[in-house]
Amino acid sequence: MTAETVPARPSAPTTWRAGLRPAERLCHTVGLVLVVSGLVHLAVFAVDGGPWDGPVSWRKPVTFGLSFGATLIAVTWVTSYLRVGPRLRALLLTVFAADCVVEVGGITLQAWRRVPSYLDMETSFDTAVSMTLAVGGGVLVVLLTVFALASFRHRPSGPAGMAPAVRSGFAILLVALATGAAMIARGVVLTRTGHQEAAYHSTAPLKPLHGVSLHAVLVLPSLAWLLSRTSWSEQIRRRIVAAAIGCYVVAVIGAGVWAVLTY
Repeated sequence: MTAETVPARPSAPTTWRAGLRPAERLCHTVGLVLVVSGLVHLAVFAVDGGPWDGPVSWRKPVTFGLSFGATLIAVTWVTSYLRVGPRLRALLLTVFAADCVVEVGGITLQAWRRVPSYLDMETSFDTAVSMTLAVGGGVLVVLLTVFALASFRHRPSGPAGMAPAVRSGFAILLVALATGAAMIARGVVLTRTGHQEAAYHSTAPLKPLHGVSLHAVLVLPSLAWLLSRTSWSEQIRRRIVAAAIGCYVVAVIGAGVWAVLTY
């Protein structure tokens, strides 16, 4: 077995409390900074006011900062259970962290400029920002798909219920990535055909589906880890994780049905 095929560390406590690799420390730090950025902009919204919904609002830097920060931290932790070479994992995580900064940074920049972020083609600068965000979204899809495939290629390590939690989390995350890509694609088509205002509102039906499916990779593995800290038997813990996965799938299906009915 070569260094590139050695399974990642199986213990979550080790990952979180000690012995973090440089790439992991970087990702945790960046993730925390993004979360703090989201909270800071929530305070800005409280002071400055303005609409919460719409293409121009403080909602975007708040939700993107919190979501990207939490997702970066979650993916950094969850991938420690995957059988991925340490060098490859470090590279993928570093690129993922940089991409998260680009996405949140672009959203935040446009919020302070009081212009829409995605789908804004009004000026050459706005177009450049929108295209950068779109390309960054494509990079996210590639990186997270690689991790998802790795979770199904080799059974993830960890306590009882962790393997299905990780696999389900990544599978549901792919739904979020697909809906995000669909929102951008439809918006770009409407923008290119002269329907700018319609483009801004076209993403609304898919937002619940995107939001629900985005954080499964954090919620489900976290549940499996928390259950590992109890005295319950492995069989009971596996059943609870399986039930949670089923409930999460039902929620995703419900959001999907809502998207179809309101699209």
